[in-house]
Amino acid sequence: MHPVEVSEREAEVLAAVGRHLTNTQIASRLHISVRTVESHVSSLLRKYGAANRRELAVLAAGQGEPGEQDGRGTVSGVPAAHTSFIGRDAELAEIEAAAGRARLVTLLGSGGAGKSRLAAVAAAASRHGGVFVDLVPVRDGFVDQAVAAALGVAERPESELRTVIAERLGRGRALVVLDNCEHVLDAVAEFADRILAACPGTRILATSRERLGIPGERIVRVGPLPLASHAEALFTDRALAADPGFAADPDAVAEICARLDGMPLAIELAAARCASLGAPGVLAVLSDRLRLLTGGRGADERHRSLRAVLAWSHDLLDEEERALFRRLAVFAGGFDLAAVLAVTPGTPADAAADVLGRLAEKNMVVRAGPARWRLLETVRAFAAERLALSGEEAGLRRLHLAWASRVAAELADAPAGEGFDAVADDLRAALAAAPADAGETAHGLARSLGGLAYARRFTREAYDHFMEAAERAGSPAEAAGDLKSAADCTHVMPTGGHQHFELLCAAAERARDAGDGGAEAVLLATAVVTTARNPGWYAIPHADLLRLVERAEAAGDPGDPVVAAWLAAARAWTASAEPYSADPALAERAVAAARAAGDPVLVSAGLDAVVSAALRAGRLRAAHRTGRERLDLLAALPGDDPRCAAEIVDIVHVAVNCATAAGDLPGALAVARRALADDLLHDQYYLSSNTVIVPLALSGEFGEALRYAGEAWESWLRAGRPGSGMMLPAAVGPALVHGLRGDRARHREWRARVPDAATGQVFDLSALAGFADALVAVHGGCLGGAAELVAGLFSDATDPLYAGYAHPAGAELAVLAGLPDAAALVSAAEAAAAENAWGAACLARARGRLHGDAGELAASAEAWERLGARFERAATLLLLPGRADEGRAEMARLMKHE
Repeated sequence: MHPVEVSEREAEVLAAVGRHLTNTQIASRLHISVRTVESHVSSLLRKYGAANRRELAVLAAGQGEPGEQDGRGTVSGVPAAHTSFIGRDAELAEIEAAAGRARLVTLLGSGGAGKSRLAAVAAAASRHGGVFVDLVPVRDGFVDQAVAAALGVAERPESELRTVIAERLGRGRALVVLDNCEHVLDAVAEFADRILAACPGTRILATSRERLGIPGERIVRVGPLPLASHAEALFTDRALAADPGFAADPDAVAEICARLDGMPLAIELAAARCASLGAPGVLAVLSDRLRLLTGGRGADERHRSLRAVLAWSHDLLDEEERALFRRLAVFAGGFDLAAVLAVTPGTPADAAADVLGRLAEKNMVVRAGPARWRLLETVRAFAAERLALSGEEAGLRRLHLAWASRVAAELADAPAGEGFDAVADDLRAALAAAPADAGETAHGLARSLGGLAYARRFTREAYDHFMEAAERAGSPAEAAGDLKSAADCTHVMPTGGHQHFELLCAAAERARDAGDGGAEAVLLATAVVTTARNPGWYAIPHADLLRLVERAEAAGDPGDPVVAAWLAAARAWTASAEPYSADPALAERAVAAARAAGDPVLVSAGLDAVVSAALRAGRLRAAHRTGRERLDLLAALPGDDPRCAAEIVDIVHVAVNCATAAGDLPGALAVARRALADDLLHDQYYLSSNTVIVPLALSGEFGEALRYAGEAWESWLRAGRPGSGMMLPAAVGPALVHGLRGDRARHREWRARVPDAATGQVFDLSALAGFADALVAVHGGCLGGAAELVAGLFSDATDPLYAGYAHPAGAELAVLAGLPDAAALVSAAEAAAAENAWGAACLARARGRLHGDAGELAASAEAWERLGARFERAATLLLLPGRADEGRAEMARLMKHE
């Protein structure tokens, strides 16, 4: 790749995208507006030629695949090593050999054998990029989220999270390390089986105490370190780290390692005690410990040795250290000093920090990053046993729950929930362990988790948390708010439809139980408005919607500005039974009421009614103007608030489609590119890909149009072909490109994908199929079926939204084919062309052809230039005396297959 020149600010934004921050998070960190971030991301997409934000995130790290830099494999997320790695040459060679024969390799061994460290070293030596995923803090049901967080991907409405993960991994060779699988074995096995099937270039390296048990799994057993070599070397290295003056009789060291069966964790714990006891003292205490335990040989004895050294290490702790050690078992993942203080009430910070430091010195606690610590899995299990015996567990769980609820609330109030990933597993674990009577503490945690998961784009998880919040709510009013938030999440989930409608109605019932007529009215009106605005998503009879409006009017106080605004919007959207149809006068009243209420969500819904009324009246330019006005509301609609989800998606979707319908190609592309740069919008319902493809094709940006179309099509196929009404119409774009280029085979392939019948979408791009056929015929000189094609373009079946394309293209084809009514058709196309800038340029060329008028042709060429329609401009220049060479040169560039 050639070096890309970026500004200092663009470089900062690019780095943040590579860390998978949202636009809101980037804006907060760089102290700039979200709109400025969007502008930078859009610029970076163009400069790097990235199809979407996901590709840009990969490029941001200099990667071609997950973790791949400059052709070398780099596995991201590998735990930083704070000590030297000793031995294991044979195992590393065995891992490499196994990976050459199988795509799933499991490092199998008992706790404390060193599987995680070995996996980290093997991952660091990998020739391919990838991710290292620590599953220790992960609960059942959250394996996919852990991998997604490591990869930096999020859910999309049309795809479950695992499908998105597969898309991310499926682009090339990658290594996924799943560390510590035994407690989520079934979930990991299912995940591995599906990912390996979907991603032929992906390999998985797992560590576990048990096999995953799926076909093709290769086992590499990780046993003790060999005695008389690596075991003693490990002990000596760690003893020197604890005491630089350490010196001991080699026989004593050998005896200690033999007593510990060569188990790495046991050796490290024993070595940490040499600074205070010396090797002879360690050996003496250890001998006494082992005599107290019984057990068999082999793996059981090795486990016996580890437990012995853990128990011994624990008994050597003072009472303060023991108390803190067992309390740390409550944390599922890493923790900081503030978290420690939360579960040790009354302890001064300096005292807690001192005890924590002493535990770290004795290897009972390990560092997990700056000012963060964690317990190794085996050590945590031992600490949990001690906690269970202490009688403190129930009280400690309450403290942990209170800490989690407080932290979640603080994160929810922080800019874009920064820091969530670091504590997410603990917050989830605290909620899962909360008893049914945990009250507002658990309710607040569930609600905060819903908002945090949504901001992280784990929308299904967010939905589940809001639903749990509704169950734990202490009042009907709280439950109504939780159900409303769950309903909001469905806008960016594949469920949508009836689920959204039913949740809003259920929320309205809770509001009625609470005696809150205003909330009941707003929720019912919201259900009505959203249903009327999304006819392809919902299927609620119009009569039912009218009954809901009547219920809302009966429940709410019309003197309340918010209630009045929602009722006005509901009346505007239900005045007609036609889909996506609002009464013009009522729409204007709804906007006025919304502005009085001061709610941007309401204003957006009201303006959408104005757009609908304008589109129905054929006033496409007016609809386009209102669509642009709605874009200004985006700054007031935070992307991390699920309440704003529906409006954010709809504002962009309608704006770009109105721009396309009005023939404003630059405007359509500007909005579509903005969607590609947005962390919420870039994958919604194939929104960005769908909306950008046709304007690119009409602009003559053929290579870019085909790239987006190919990516969207492959993604849609991998996802199991969901929502064909959203994807198939976009096939018009590549069909047009291939037709204009004269590639008949590819033209037929894509043209066959365009639906023959209407899809039910408001902006049904498949309606442009006949127009595209006419344009290909005009530029390819294929005039045989011109009369029939022209008749179809001027028939009543033509979608009024796209008549501004169909009528002028049909008129030009009639002129070129010499049809007897060509002049009349040119005149007949004037009305549609007046509402469509592309159509106006096309009709000027048709008049120029009809009358041999060079002035009209020149005016057409100028109009194409203003629209950025490079192909049409070049084709028009070919018709102008003295400018044909210019046209041929531009046409040659456009015909090149990138």
